[in-house]
Amino acid sequence: MAAGNGQVGSSTIRFTSLGNTTDIGASCHILRADGITVALDAGADPNRDGPESLPTFDAIKRLEIDHVLVTHAHHDHIGSLPVLMEEFPQAEVHLTGATRNLADHVLPASARLQRRKFYEGSSRYPPIFSEDQAFALSSKYRTHPYGIPFSVPTRKDKLEITFCYSGHILGAAGVLLRYRNGARVTNVFYTSDTCMHAQSIIPGGEYPRSPIDVLVMESTLGADEEAERVVRSQEIDRFRGDLVRVLGRDGTVLIPVFALGRAQEILALLDSFRQSGHLAWDIPIYTAGGLRAVAGIYDSTAGTTPRLNKGFKVFGVDQRRFPYGDRAKRRVLGKPGIHVVTSGMVFANTLSNWIAQQLVEHERHAIFLVGYCKEDSPGGHLLEAVDCGADGVILDKHIGMQPLCCEVQRYRFSGHSHRRDLIKLASSLCPSTVVLVHGETSARQWMADGLASLPSRPTVLMPREGETIDV
Repeated sequence: MAAGNGQVGSSTIRFTSLGNTTDIGASCHILRADGITVALDAGADPNRDGPESLPTFDAIKRLEIDHVLVTHAHHDHIGSLPVLMEEFPQAEVHLTGATRNLADHVLPASARLQRRKFYEGSSRYPPIFSEDQAFALSSKYRTHPYGIPFSVPTRKDKLEITFCYSGHILGAAGVLLRYRNGARVTNVFYTSDTCMHAQSIIPGGEYPRSPIDVLVMESTLGADEEAERVVRSQEIDRFRGDLVRVLGRDGTVLIPVFALGRAQEILALLDSFRQSGHLAWDIPIYTAGGLRAVAGIYDSTAGTTPRLNKGFKVFGVDQRRFPYGDRAKRRVLGKPGIHVVTSGMVFANTLSNWIAQQLVEHERHAIFLVGYCKEDSPGGHLLEAVDCGADGVILDKHIGMQPLCCEVQRYRFSGHSHRRDLIKLASSLCPSTVVLVHGETSARQWMADGLASLPSRPTVLMPREGETIDV
């Protein structure tokens, strides 16, 4: 995809990161140039509640946000959008069609979850927005296809925007902004979360051609040395072999997943194991909750979004709904089966946590973790307990310590590019300035050191939360 023709210049652009810049949390960045203010994403920290989960919106109360560019529907990139739009109702929201479909599901579901947590006492904060506020956003949405530039009104000169397919999850996009001031053009590319390699359903990302003046780049896996050594095909083979082994001993397998992205990719993998004959057709796969609704959105957009196989449907995978009653739940857990349920980090008061409590004390069963788990999450506690050879683990503080007898495995099926791939991407785009965001301090520092070794020697910036810098 071409960045476009024109004399490339260096018009001053002011950049402010409003989210936590020392961790992976509420992603929201502000760009100001040539009389227009644009927000890149409006996320919320999924590990916090209420106002504590929000970006530092107080820092922009005196500004006027003209446009919000939402890159994808993960909570840490879209979860505070209703709050931002309440503050700046004149702004328009730009996103891909698939992300719009997902937003219409994700944001109302978030409002319901916040309300439930408040009333049950697991959160001390009331919801930061209501279902009605989430539904009302639809009138503000402007959808755009990948690779087709669109212009937005400015007070001075022209701003042209292009959504670039970024891999990661359904509907995800990087954003190319071309600021034109007379004969001068400044190209800014925001990668957001990106995956350069194919997953099970969606292919790897596509990126603009150089030159890019300013590259705003994620650094999620910047401190993860192991990620760059993972060979996906080998990881799939290990996952398949372990599944067959556990089921062969009449075990039950819990696969905690994030409802958007990882759930659908894992179901596609399980289907491929059945199709190849490695997984018996009579082994039931159970799913539950919001991931089923997301599967419908994946299927309804199969013909209009990048796919490895446009004929594949998530609901084409033979799956059963996990039962509601406790007796029925325990009955299905007593037989060999695969349970693909949320939450991915096995947080308390979720179905994956409840199932984990039932399986953890029995050695024939297994818990297979297929996504990122924070150290202080129950999923992180499981991994730590296995690493240090502990005899027990606390999955729910109200239950207390349980014997750790089941098998626990971790698999690397990340929807993010690893750090050396990101350095290669930066090298190919030849930016004069790189702004590192969306990563822990150690991750951004490794990326900064790697970027410093590039022949182009870009200026590398690591802004603090709320800090405004000229790029």
